[in-house]
Amino acid sequence: MSSNPLADRMQARLERAKAMRDEDKLYRHNGVLYPTLMCPEEHLRCLDGLEARDDDILLVAYPKCGFNWMVGVMKKVIAEATQTQNESKISPLIEFFGPEVLKDVVEAPSPRFLGTHLHPDIMPSSFSQKKTKMVVVFRNPKDTLVSYYHFCNNNPVLPSVESWDSFFSQFMKGDVAWGSYFDYALAWNRRMDDPNVLLVTFEALKQVSPLIPQPEMEICSHHVSCPQDLSAGIRQISSFLGFSLTEAQVQQVAAGSTFNAMKESSARSHGNMGNVIFRKGEVGDWRNHFSPEQNREMDQAFSKHLAGTTLGAQLDYQRYCQ
Repeated sequence: MSSNPLADRMQARLERAKAMRDEDKLYRHNGVLYPTLMCPEEHLRCLDGLEARDDDILLVAYPKCGFNWMVGVMKKVIAEATQTQNESKISPLIEFFGPEVLKDVVEAPSPRFLGTHLHPDIMPSSFSQKKTKMVVVFRNPKDTLVSYYHFCNNNPVLPSVESWDSFFSQFMKGDVAWGSYFDYALAWNRRMDDPNVLLVTFEALKQVSPLIPQPEMEICSHHVSCPQDLSAGIRQISSFLGFSLTEAQVQQVAAGSTFNAMKESSARSHGNMGNVIFRKGEVGDWRNHFSPEQNREMDQAFSKHLAGTTLGAQLDYQRYCQ
């Protein structure tokens, strides 16, 4: 056994997955697919007993929108602000907890750092009741789909991917683990004015290539992530959480939080799954995958569901997906 219980649990699940049939690796709960090994139905049921605290910090993201990257960023922000190290070796995803882990979470000191991929309408209601601070990360749907495809294609705990075309179809129908990207986005769009919700985008937090035109900084409301670099995003998140980091602390967090830095350390944090979880972290990789017909289909879906919404505008679809 290694010194990292999280990596050990992941490895154990990978071994169990080898003996499972693909059709058994996902199950439906209230119409939505979930991975059997990572969050069985028992885990979802026991979340009703998770009581939020008003000083909890909750990270939320649809799968492959930058969640694991932001776990590293926010752990560093919290460590700098509180001058304590988060030594937790469990995944912050609440749907992965289960009854035994949940006991440890209940006893954990504040501030607790938690996370979830769950649709906001089925998250434990106490997070809203306690006015827990929630940082929600979104990514443009084309790059999300590509990242999700590669993740599923290289992850033994999920069903094998037949082809790019078949996965594209499943994603567009919401027939993937944790459900529809567009349903998820619309649910968070309804909460954009909640002062306890900060919505940022992968593209804004990523240090975008100089080949992509950089807009000037704008004066933003609390939920609009206009800054186009990681340091500005760290300042924004820290301020939202009520932390006052010095500029030296911001730069220290940023230096250790680039995608490449996270990828390099992923072997320690995520074991053999590190290279699966941290693949490219690029903006615009969808251009290497989408056919013209698929491009039109996604454009039409975005127009139908998110055009004219606050979240849709924040995703800056014309810039990143045309």
